[in-house]
Amino acid sequence: MKRLAATVLSILFLALPALFGATAQAQEQSRLRVDLDQLNPRVVTTGSTSLTITGRVTNIGDRKITKLGVRLQLGTRLQTEQQIGDVLAGGKFKDLGATEFVDLEPDTLEAGQSAGLNLTVPLGQSSKLQFPKPGVYPLLVNVNGTPDFGGPERLAAISLLMPVLGVPGKPPASRPPSAPSTSLLWPIANSTVHVVSSPLGGPLTLADERLATEMDSGGRLDSLVAAAREAEADTKVSSSLCLAIDPDLVATVDGMTRGYQVATGGAPVPGKGVEIAKNWLGQLKALVAGRCVVTLPFADADLTALTKVRAGDATDTALLTSAIGGAATIKNLLGIQPQDGVLWPGGALDSQTVDAIGKAGVKTVITESNRLQSGPAVSGGVSIDGTDLRAQPIDSLISSALNGSGATGGVLDGAAMRAVSTQNGLGAIAFRAGLGGQTGGPERSQLLIAPPRHWDQTRPELTAFLERMGDFFGAGVAKSAPLTELLGESPAGTATVNYDPQDLTTATSGDVTARMSQIDNETLGLSSAMTMDSTKRVNPADVIAPVRLALIRAASTSWRGADAGTVTGNARGDLEAIRGQVTVERPKQTIALASGASPLPAYITNGLPVGINVRTVLKNNVGLRPTEAVPERTVPAYGAVNQLIPVEALRAGRFSVDVTLTTPDGTKLGSDARFELTSTEYGAITIIVTVTAAGALLLLSSRRIYRRIKDSRVDRTNETPPRVTEDAQV
Repeated sequence: MKRLAATVLSILFLALPALFGATAQAQEQSRLRVDLDQLNPRVVTTGSTSLTITGRVTNIGDRKITKLGVRLQLGTRLQTEQQIGDVLAGGKFKDLGATEFVDLEPDTLEAGQSAGLNLTVPLGQSSKLQFPKPGVYPLLVNVNGTPDFGGPERLAAISLLMPVLGVPGKPPASRPPSAPSTSLLWPIANSTVHVVSSPLGGPLTLADERLATEMDSGGRLDSLVAAAREAEADTKVSSSLCLAIDPDLVATVDGMTRGYQVATGGAPVPGKGVEIAKNWLGQLKALVAGRCVVTLPFADADLTALTKVRAGDATDTALLTSAIGGAATIKNLLGIQPQDGVLWPGGALDSQTVDAIGKAGVKTVITESNRLQSGPAVSGGVSIDGTDLRAQPIDSLISSALNGSGATGGVLDGAAMRAVSTQNGLGAIAFRAGLGGQTGGPERSQLLIAPPRHWDQTRPELTAFLERMGDFFGAGVAKSAPLTELLGESPAGTATVNYDPQDLTTATSGDVTARMSQIDNETLGLSSAMTMDSTKRVNPADVIAPVRLALIRAASTSWRGADAGTVTGNARGDLEAIRGQVTVERPKQTIALASGASPLPAYITNGLPVGINVRTVLKNNVGLRPTEAVPERTVPAYGAVNQLIPVEALRAGRFSVDVTLTTPDGTKLGSDARFELTSTEYGAITIIVTVTAAGALLLLSSRRIYRRIKDSRVDRTNETPPRVTEDAQV
């Protein structure tokens, strides 16, 4: 037992420090944040002479860090997709070379302090970083330091993919005879849902001024349009671009040009971005002229969620049709016809949705390659099994890199991650195009590149990205091709849509679709009661259109993670605003009923530009009842009617009753109006009840009198005769 105890204690003595050391090391990984400002060059060529990295290192921990130093580590050429994925995930790789550590200035940082990172490494035969041949190489920015109460260790690291078109100082290498035909989707879409309400004939109301900020100089949307316009100087890059446009964004900006207001929690205030909207929309019109354009779903809606919205017992297919029918909006507002029947939906598509969008007129679906399952790996267009749809795959490896997946062992803020993701995207593109002749995987004749749908990059990053794409085209690594060329090729096979259980974690929740179904059902009930007024000539569908669009926006992929009430709040608000226009006015004074069967007058007003059929209903009417069914009435557009409700008072005195309006199918309109009433006359029922009560009272009173008389007689009969005394006898 002593030996066993000694053995256990020895193991604990050795294991605990290692365990605590590992825990401490994991904690130390988040002590520094690295912000990269510049990486030059982005692509190494035979003419490259040095590699420069600049940025800042910030102490985000609670301890002082000393002896800060940085170096670059170069890994061996990447030859498989798995190796690329490991680098993107921040995994380790085999070192091919490394520079010496260079001290940061200052090399000691207190908590919250920053130091400049400025590292320049010569490239060439005598360099510490030797690129043996063209290809894609992993590059690690490694920051070491010594925190208080600890030893020297790596505190932050950023993994990058470095494309090498040519070895510095050596003659250009020969290129493979075939390069993939490459197209690039350029997404111009909303980052979130901006519209709070947009009623027919009313002001456009936005949640805030974020959209104006994004369109202003240097903003996200301004940068996307400006970078694409700059790329027009390179015909190869320009011809490979196809703009993917959200019709909701274009319609919203068009509405802003005519004036808008911003919700503040109180009274809305006038928006300040009218001129910004006009300028940006003009720039976008100039950009799309003569270009390839494809349509995104309205508000980037989750189409699978829309197929689950039901009105009554049936799916509301019109919502899906509206969501994918934005081509007309783009044509009307931008003057360009998008590619016919081509749609780039967001999120995963299940088989029901695929079938529905095919019936709605979509011919080609652009989707991630990992969403398609087939025998051979998918690299070009395929037919979706069991449908007439064609699927054009987006390269998922490139999309993952451009989205900023992994790629760090330290902590990056949003701007630093975006810069890293751009560089890694370039590396993944070069790898997919076959740079370096990697082994494994199918040979690709087509390559479709798609950045994140809500791409948030600075203008310099976007410009650098497109310029490097020009380098790839110029070097023959990739061949510029318009998207129409890729779509025009015959399908290379068949595939099925991959919708797995993991997609349920990011899908629109059932609570959201249930609330959407409830609102949709009420909206259709309201619409069925509307009629076109011959004088106003307004289509009822135009009146409820804001609610329908708000329902589609509720399915936007930008809402993911929000609660159901927030997601559907705008649609509910639009619906309440419409039916709140049809009201019954509350009387300003008490109504006196002249007789027990006097009619109750109700004044109904309609503030809508369409006629509407209404039904009047009494609630909480204890002292009153309708004597016959209240007939339906049609209230004209912007008009009013008097409705006389035949009622009968059940009692005299003062009482109240609630009057409410509904559509013929029971959908509620407006709000209840409380009528205060007085009645001086008795109704028939009241008289009957009174007479019956009086008769019963008379009967009971008579019975009581009779019994008292009877009882008094009995008492006299049983009375004892008076006794006669002797004196009386005498």
